[in-house]
Amino acid sequence: MEHHQHDARHHHDQETDDPGTGTDWEALAELLDLDAEVLHAYLSDLTGWVREAAGPNIRRILDVGAGTGAGTIALARRFGEADVIAVDGSAQLLSRIRAKAVDLGLADRIQTIQADLDGAWPAVGAVDVAWAAMSLHHLADPGRVLGDLFAAIRPGGLLAVAEMGASLRFLPDDLGLGRPGLESRCHAALDGHRAQELPHLGADWGPRLEQAGFAPVTQRTFAIDLTPPHPPAAGRYAWGSLRRARPMLEGELAADDLATLDTLLDRDGPGSLLLRDDLVIRGTRTAWIGRRP
Repeated sequence: MEHHQHDARHHHDQETDDPGTGTDWEALAELLDLDAEVLHAYLSDLTGWVREAAGPNIRRILDVGAGTGAGTIALARRFGEADVIAVDGSAQLLSRIRAKAVDLGLADRIQTIQADLDGAWPAVGAVDVAWAAMSLHHLADPGRVLGDLFAAIRPGGLLAVAEMGASLRFLPDDLGLGRPGLESRCHAALDGHRAQELPHLGADWGPRLEQAGFAPVTQRTFAIDLTPPHPPAAGRYAWGSLRRARPMLEGELAADDLATLDTLLDRDGPGSLLLRDDLVIRGTRTAWIGRRP
């Protein structure tokens, strides 16, 4: 149940930091950090693929829609000779990136820029590699931003785009409470929200990169299949994902399904998701690499 990531990116890429927006920045940041912690093997594989494709002499990297900096930090570690520029719409999330950079001894190589990517393109200068993970589908006009990225990348440089493939699943089909198949019904309901709010979600970005001028474009799918035993972070990640989806499921699911969800989300109850030892984390992420001729 991965709707939280898209909803989260929508908030921190597209909205201002006005408290009136209702965004719970602490909860959002915690969930994004848990995503990076739990899916660290996927992120390592992805950055390794980008490193291999990029070749030598990479000095400047751009992370578009950086969130709490999972990609920023991973890229800084993978490309030890490069500076990384993190762009995001949220001052709160960018401040977390700066704090992490200090803690990890990377402050001299990581720069942050606050910018609404649906507005004017920020003054980032020329870069060797650009990275857009789980962010392009939130944009009103991703084609324009791909054009901006093409212009910012030096000839011979590359753009890496990563997006959700099959949505992450956490729950066994039979929970031992309620009707079997709860998570499938949740995803079916959430798909309606996604289609309305995020029309670019699920797009094949390969042709879009080619249309922007990148060539050649290569594609790779990364399978995520994590089974018990899990560290505690996995349970918190599943709980946070389900909790973030819960308001969108009101009125979409039957009353008994909503009651089962509330049982799972009761932190202190005997049916709490945090107490389960049968969680799985399965899904896919798809990535594309395009090179500027």
